[in-house]
Parts: sequence; structure tokens; C-alpha cells
Amino acid sequence: MSSELPQTEPQTEPHTDFPTDPSVGKLAITVRRARTSDVASVRGLLDGYVAEGILLDKATVTLYEDIQEFWVAERDEDARVIGCGALHVMWEDLAEVRTLAVDHGIKGAGVGHQVLDKLLQTARWLGVRRVFCLTFEVDFFAKHGFTEIGETPVDGDVYSELLRSYDEGVAEFLGLERVKPNTLGNSRMLLHL
Repeated sequence: MSSELPQTEPQTEPHTDFPTDPSVGKLAITVRRARTSDVASVRGLLDGYVAEGILLDKATVTLYEDIQEFWVAERDEDARVIGCGALHVMWEDLAEVRTLAVDHGIKGAGVGHQVLDKLLQTARWLGVRRVFCLTFEVDFFAKHGFTEIGETPVDGDVYSELLRSYDEGVAEFLGLERVKPNTLGNSRMLLHL
């Protein structure tokens, strides 16, 4: 008996734009793939959360290297980037939501939810069945179906392969001692798609 879940093969990439109808009482934004020209705006969004100890700092070069993982929320009225998030694939069926941030001035307007929805849509399109996050925002992620977990949800062989990664986020996912100070107070959460 196979333990694999049946997979559906998506035919096309998810739409790159996700406009929000202002008539539903939310900020009119478009969630789109990030471009290299967005890195300065993403950097600006992250800096406030880094200063508060909510997000780990990422070198600007890392933002450029990983830009293809990012989506940004752009306000329709002035094209200003007001939110961002990244989806980092860790294994065949596992990805991590990373660097989800919203302009402090508009928190609560639904921007983070729309960015996360786009990241989860992308995960489904890629064939990922589980999405992980390490967060202080437990209630936010719980609204999207994430549940808190204890142990790393991979088998021994996958764990051994993930140990070979140089990525700090993978080390945090694995709960390695060298990154424990980075994860203090965070909750580990998982969503099954």
C-alpha cells in the first residue's frame, strides 16, 4: 500500500495579479510576484520587524538571491509595496512561509491574509502538501488552518538530507541548537493542504 497522496497536476502557474475589490471594505491592492526593483521596499518593510525582534534580519544580498520566492502586495492607488511574503520549498512535499510582513500603518486591513493566500495558492500549484511556519503570530496563521506542532514533521531520511542545507531557515525548521536563539518564543506551525 502506497503512503503517497494522489496529486493533481496544475496546468498553469497561479495568476500573478490578485486585485482586491475595494467595495468589500478592504484596501485595494494587487498581490504580484516580486521583482528586483522591489527589494528596497521589502527591506523597508522588514527593518521595523527586525528592530522589534519579530523577524530575523536578512542581508540585502539574500533578498536579491531569493526574490523569486517573494510576492508583494502593492497598493493600487499609488503602487507602493505595503506587504510581502516568501514561499521557500524545503522538500518535495514541504515548504515554508517566510518573511511575511505588512506595513505597520495598515496592519489589520487584510493585506497579510491576501499575501498568505497567494503563497498557499503557489504551494498548491507547486504540488506541496504541507506548509510550515515559525511565528509569533499564532492566531493569524491559525485562521488559515495552521496548527501548532512539536516535533519536526519529516522522517529520518528527509531529516538527514535537510541537515545538508546551508539555509538558516531549514536549520530553524529542524530545531538545530546553533539557531535556537533565533527561535525563542516562536511557535512552529504546520498546514496540510
